[in-house]
Amino acid sequence: MSAASSGLSPRLRKFIGTVLMVLLVLVWALGAMALAQGRVTVLPGYLQFVAYVILGIGWILPAGVLVRWMQKHDRRQETL
Repeated sequence: MSAASSGLSPRLRKFIGTVLMVLLVLVWALGAMALAQGRVTVLPGYLQFVAYVILGIGWILPAGVLVRWMQKHDRRQETL
């Protein structure tokens, strides 16, 4: 099995992950703002609190999956 067919290099994986992370944060922030200004304002206070907590920290789960993928060990054989 050649090195090219074993997967992405760690450097490329981290670059792609960084770009995806920036896009995730931008899209999440814009979506959260749109929901917070529209639908959340008509909810009772306790549900507003829950919605703001979810909208504020909900991006952490997909970001964690992305970071785990970025940190995945290189499948190529290491040379000494």
